[in-house]
Amino acid sequence: MSLLVSEELSFRIPVELRYETSDPYAVRLTFHLPGDAPVTWVFGRELLIDGVGTPCGDGDVRISPADGDSLNEVLIRLQVGNDRALFRSSTAPLVAFLDRTDKLVPLGQEGALADFDAHLDEALDRILAEEQSAG
Repeated sequence: MSLLVSEELSFRIPVELRYETSDPYAVRLTFHLPGDAPVTWVFGRELLIDGVGTPCGDGDVRISPADGDSLNEVLIRLQVGNDRALFRSSTAPLVAFLDRTDKLVPLGQEGALADFDAHLDEALDRILAEEQSAG
């Protein structure tokens, strides 16, 4: 990907894209900026899917085609407070990545892997046990 500093200045940086079936709703982008520790952003897989074709997102992550007439490149805007970064990527590697994630966990089937009720029950049991041992 390229880190866009201005319209005239950009830098190519390595970015690792990851998808973990243990967190099937999310994708991870780890940016390896020169001289800094890697920075990982986690956001919804659907946001990346939607952003390849149409502007979407609000808040800290916004994704859109770079040019309204062409779907060859994607812009990814990341923001924390007043700090912002804008990245540009070719669409093809993002689509290939998303295709691999869909082979692991088809879109709409994430709930089969994400057993939120079991995690909630486990957390509530732990809290109840701690309250009983304290009281």
